Amino acid sequence: MHLTAPAARRTGLRDADGMAVASFVLGLLGLLVLNVFLGPTAIVLATVALRRGTGRRGRALLGLGLGVADLLVLAAFLQADDTISWSF
Repeated sequence: MHLTAPAARRTGLRDADGMAVASFVLGLLGLLVLNVFLGPTAIVLATVALRRGTGRRGRALLGLGLGVADLLVLAAFLQADDTISWSF
């Protein structure tokens, strides 16, 4: 006796596509704000999406690149100002 119906279609691929888009969006936002949190999150989501075989491979690769760029921007700000916060 089954309490739930079997899945009619695979949801893993759709989840991987969502993770690829999310990594791209978070990586893009990370260039502007909270790059210390959004950069690593974008990297992790892109890596998981690529390992699951997403159909949106380009977006996952862009999310991965933007996540790395977020961390490079953070490193540049830390080197220039010796602090995490921006001061005017």
